[in-house]
Amino acid sequence: MNLVLFGPPGAGKGTQAKLLTEKRGLPQLSTGDMLRAAIEAGTPVGLAAKAIMDKGDLVSDAVVIAIIADRYDQPDCQNGAIFDGFPRTVAQAEALDKMLAARGRQIDHVLELKVDDAALLARVESRIASGGPVRADDNPETLKNRLAVYYKNTAPLLGFYGAQGKLRTVSGMDPIPDVTKAIDAALGA
Repeated sequence: MNLVLFGPPGAGKGTQAKLLTEKRGLPQLSTGDMLRAAIEAGTPVGLAAKAIMDKGDLVSDAVVIAIIADRYDQPDCQNGAIFDGFPRTVAQAEALDKMLAARGRQIDHVLELKVDDAALLARVESRIASGGPVRADDNPETLKNRLAVYYKNTAPLLGFYGAQGKLRTVSGMDPIPDVTKAIDAALGA
C-alpha cells in the first residue's frame, strides 16, 4: 500500500506516520529526512541537492523525485510506503504518480488530517507554554506563514486526489488514539 498523509502543519502527520509504520510495517518516507540522508551519504542526487541548498535555493521537484525514487527502490518499500510531507503541489503529485507508474505501482490512499487553524495555533502555544521540547518553527507567526503557504500550494491536492477517488478525510482534532482508530477505519483495517 502506498499512502500519502496530508494536512496542515501541526496536524499530526508525523505522529500518525510513525504509528502506521509500527502497525503496518511500511516505511515512512519524509522528504526532509531523505534529502539529509542523501547528502550525508554523498549520493549523486544528494550532491546535486547539496549544491542547490548551499546556494540557498529550493531543491527542484526533479531532484526531490529522484531522491524519493532512490529511496522507494530500497527493499523495505517492496510492500509500499507512507509519504509524509510529499507531495506538496499538484506538479509533485503528478511526478510521484509517474514515478510509481514506471514501477507498476500507484498511490492507494490519501489521508487528510483535518484540523482547524485555531486548534493548530493553540497546539503551538501549548507546546511553548509547557516548557517541553519546541521545534525552531514552533511560534505563532511562523505557523501563520506556513499555513498560508499550505493553503496556497498544497490544499489544491485535495481536488487532485479527490478526483481520483483516493482521498479520505479524518478529523485530526481528536486525541491521538482516536485519530489512529479513525485512520484504521478509513483504510479498512
